[in-house]
Amino acid sequence: MKKSTIWTLAILMGLTFMGLLYVQILYMKNMIRMREDQFREGVTSSLSTVANMLERDEARYFLVEDASNMSSGLVFTQSKGALPAQTGLVYSFKSSSGVEADITISGDPDKINQIQFAQNDLKRDHYKALKEKIKGQYLYQKGLIDEVILNILNQASERPIRERADSIVVESYLKSELKNNGMELPVEFAIVNRYGQEVYKTSGYVSDVEDKSAFGTQALFQSDPESKRYNLNVYFPTKDDYIFSSVKFMIPSFAFTIILLIIFIFTIIVVFRQKKLTEMKNDFINNMTHEFKTPISSISLAAQMLNDSSVRKSPAMLQHISTVITDETKRLRFQVEKVLQMSMFERQKATLKLQEVDANAAIDNIVNTFKLKVEKYGGQIEAKLDAEDPIVNVDEMHFTNVIFNLLDNAVKYRKEDEPLKLVVSSRNRSNSKLEISIADNGIGIKKENHKRIFEKFYRVSTGNRHDVKGFGLGLAYVYKMVHELGGEIHVDSELNIGTKFIITLPLITKN
Repeated sequence: MKKSTIWTLAILMGLTFMGLLYVQILYMKNMIRMREDQFREGVTSSLSTVANMLERDEARYFLVEDASNMSSGLVFTQSKGALPAQTGLVYSFKSSSGVEADITISGDPDKINQIQFAQNDLKRDHYKALKEKIKGQYLYQKGLIDEVILNILNQASERPIRERADSIVVESYLKSELKNNGMELPVEFAIVNRYGQEVYKTSGYVSDVEDKSAFGTQALFQSDPESKRYNLNVYFPTKDDYIFSSVKFMIPSFAFTIILLIIFIFTIIVVFRQKKLTEMKNDFINNMTHEFKTPISSISLAAQMLNDSSVRKSPAMLQHISTVITDETKRLRFQVEKVLQMSMFERQKATLKLQEVDANAAIDNIVNTFKLKVEKYGGQIEAKLDAEDPIVNVDEMHFTNVIFNLLDNAVKYRKEDEPLKLVVSSRNRSNSKLEISIADNGIGIKKENHKRIFEKFYRVSTGNRHDVKGFGLGLAYVYKMVHELGGEIHVDSELNIGTKFIITLPLITKN
């Protein structure tokens, strides 16, 4: 897949995720705003209802206080049902005190009938009197109500506010109305005068909270004079929890989107790394093919020359061909070793054969072997093995390869106009470590490349130098093996001055 295609997909997916996050955030903000509007409306409605209920309580107080019991008149009724003429007339009485009685009139039926007719006339007169009495009672009660209203207007504001708005009653009304409005949350309140001074308050009420949206206020007894008015202030300590409870279900969705975005970014990074690694592997294969072709061609040409009888008769020519075959075989073996080193990176952990090795002796042998190659280019190599305790627990083959790789790099990246100078040294550090350093006066490495030189397949650009061939595995192999052996490696280099690699390995602990 082309890099441009990957970038296009990455940008589209990134914009999609950002759009999704924006929509979720916008939805959450709208939900919170709607919840806050509902909260304010519910608080306003509840406080208004509480104020009205307190005013009704006050009106009830004056009615009970001023109204006297009305005495009911005597009720005179004839018993229901037809009464036999021979029995007589039955009348029921009920006094205002609640005493009930029956009266029966018996006698001559004709006389009783006469009494009944007379009674009908009497009943009509009684109904008229009763009607007039009820009218009088109505007028009396109306006058009483008018008197109560006047008392409320004139005397109510003189009553103590603690009696007019009892804390227990206010709390009961407040919680009941909030519940009716679907707002079951803790509430604290206080009664304050027109100057903001608190008459009384609940234990959890605070007035100095920065979030003023958690407060509400309502004027009480608005018919009172301005100087005697009081306000009911309420405070909701868990208002934020109440508001955000409506959007809690969005938090997991928001978190999952963030996780998906992080995974997507990580995936894109991995894709680019893998693509870069693939490109470097392709370069490696092309370079490796070129490196293999040269020694194979040289060996093939030498073998053909050996088939020529005239060549076999010349000892000097045979010696030259033998030298060519030997050198090219070594070169080919070295390239194969590089390929084998690359295979180590496909395994999580290398298989090591650890043993006690005298680092000074091993390094001295490597320097003596490498001296001819350095001198071939007009350079010199010096060993300063000052470590008094050089015994380390390492795999001797890999340890030797590490030193060889660093020395070979020094030769590859030497200056053309200046003789190569190599210094290999060892010393003991105070923290039971052996320090090995390999310094040269080569072309050096830019500081921005210091962290990347140990990456697999990475090769530092050498400008116009095309004679230097490599796979970008040498330093990656060195870094991996040093850490497998429990050590550390870092580089100290400046461009056009030289490079120094410093390796630290743990010494064998002596009991």
